[in-house]
Amino acid sequence: MSRPLLPSGRRHGLPFVVPDDWTPEQALAVFELLDDLLAIVTDHYGAQLHELLREQRSSAAGARTRERDPPF
Repeated sequence: MSRPLLPSGRRHGLPFVVPDDWTPEQALAVFELLDDLLAIVTDHYGAQLHELLREQRSSAAGARTRERDPPF
């Protein structure tokens, strides 16, 4: 059985488990930290990330189309 995909699509790397005994306040603190990190990275790299994601998605879509095309 394969491990579930993360939003990034990665299957390998260090496993990370969120403890199930966090308080709502602890979960909120982590959520806010990640939200702040996302905002900072997006502010700094937003245009570059957008372009890279566009390229990756168009390449993946093209590959899927080529796989379905008959070989003649």
